[in-house]
Amino acid sequence: MSAGSPVRRSVRGASALRGGRIRRPTPYQVFGFLFWLVMSLAYWRVPLCCDAGQHAAVVERLKSHLLQPRHPLADLPGAGSPSYSPYAVAQGAFARLTGLGGWEVVRLAGPLNLLVLLTGIGRFVRVLTPRQWAPVLALAAMTLLWGTERAWWSGYLGLMSMTGNLGYPSTFAIGLTFWAWGLTGRRARGGTPSPEDGRPQGAGRAVRYVGPSGLPWAGGYAVLGALYGLILLTHPIMALAAVLGAVAFVAGWQRGWSAAVVGRWALAVTTAVLVAACWPYFDVFAPAADGSADATHRTLYLGLGGHFWLALLGVPALWLRARRSSGRDPLVLLFALDCLVVAYGWVSGHYTYGQILGLTLVPPQFALAVELAAPRPWEGWRRVLGGAAAAGACVGFLAVQAGAVVPRALDPVGFAQPPRWPTYEWAARHIGRGEVVITDGYHAVHTIAGYGPNLAAPVRPDAALDERERLRRLADVRAYLATASTRAERSAVVHRYHVRWLLLTRWHRVPEEAVVVAWSGRTGEVLARVG
Repeated sequence: MSAGSPVRRSVRGASALRGGRIRRPTPYQVFGFLFWLVMSLAYWRVPLCCDAGQHAAVVERLKSHLLQPRHPLADLPGAGSPSYSPYAVAQGAFARLTGLGGWEVVRLAGPLNLLVLLTGIGRFVRVLTPRQWAPVLALAAMTLLWGTERAWWSGYLGLMSMTGNLGYPSTFAIGLTFWAWGLTGRRARGGTPSPEDGRPQGAGRAVRYVGPSGLPWAGGYAVLGALYGLILLTHPIMALAAVLGAVAFVAGWQRGWSAAVVGRWALAVTTAVLVAACWPYFDVFAPAADGSADATHRTLYLGLGGHFWLALLGVPALWLRARRSSGRDPLVLLFALDCLVVAYGWVSGHYTYGQILGLTLVPPQFALAVELAAPRPWEGWRRVLGGAAAAGACVGFLAVQAGAVVPRALDPVGFAQPPRWPTYEWAARHIGRGEVVITDGYHAVHTIAGYGPNLAAPVRPDAALDERERLRRLADVRAYLATASTRAERSAVVHRYHVRWLLLTRWHRVPEEAVVVAWSGRTGEVLARVG
């Protein structure tokens, strides 16, 4: 070998398979995986409750009739029910293929939805900043900086509420929303670097955007529109929040409104509308007949301070972003738009809009995470902000969230635990699929339909059932259960709705014509056969 020849070093071990270089996982990949593992186990250890019964019932109806499912909760036609989204239809198809029941499918959906959510957060934060620790801090802020009173609702992403709603369509829709925001921000920026990478916004060389899997810009914008259409079909209220985010990113970052740029965004909007309009199970654009769901959602506006005040720690970070961008920062715009919609819901009485409250906290939470991911040394104001955020996270964890991940057996201080609703397998084993049940128990009325039976009166409004008819059914059930009801009046209700079973709490007498079949040692409820 000549003196001028380069010396080639041998590569040993596992590095030889990768050309001598090992790719290390990012902090978010490490902590994200640990979070996925811990929260999946936490979700599985707690009995499903609340709206899980309705979602399990949707899977059961699709499992029985995938193309023409019946009403999710009653022995009625189900055409037009918004419960039959692409997400639910995929679950129903999975249940048919595997033979699993609705409850099992909802429980298995939790880790999958969490995976979509975590990858979406990573995609979204990367478009805000290249700082590696920002997604980790954003995840911590999103799950801990809520309030000192428990906020438990579909679409809320605190640790405690996650133990109940990971398997819900709202969690899947929020995960897709983060993906959509990340992709929208990347297109709106047009390839220029993030302001946090140390260069001016216009210093980066503009690049021609190539979409996922090498798709050119037209295909990339069409895919983005299809993603927004899927969110709209899965959860219309979360889709409203997703659209507000898209508006914020386009208004904040898009520069140079040429005819080509307008055409690209028009393609995304058109694709979203077409995807939603072509769904055969229900018409997502049909106006709601009334505001019957608003009364249920009014509770979202009660106790806002106790539920959310820790998220205000991120407002200073939003203010800094507003100063740097002259008010055109997407997170600032998104927070303002969300607050306007929430305020409109309160003033107008359309409290259903309050369902976006969980995503309203995302801008201050994520702005705080981006600021605290800045490299050291920190200025004095950032140290103060970091100390306040750490203290707030500890307060939120100890006051509300700790019981979600600390089992009672390992709990040294007695943290508040997630609710543990009773199961109704003991009753469901006697009730045939599709048979009609009258019940007066709060837990039972939200749960029993998930095993396959139907309710005489659905507990929730649904577009597949006229609200006046649902209210008539509720009135008939109350008349049946009234102490002064006669046997003839009860028989009329039984024949009108083809009732076969009564599931009654221990405070309600069993009618003389009913035959007791089973009872629960935990709740004292009685299952009796009638008809």
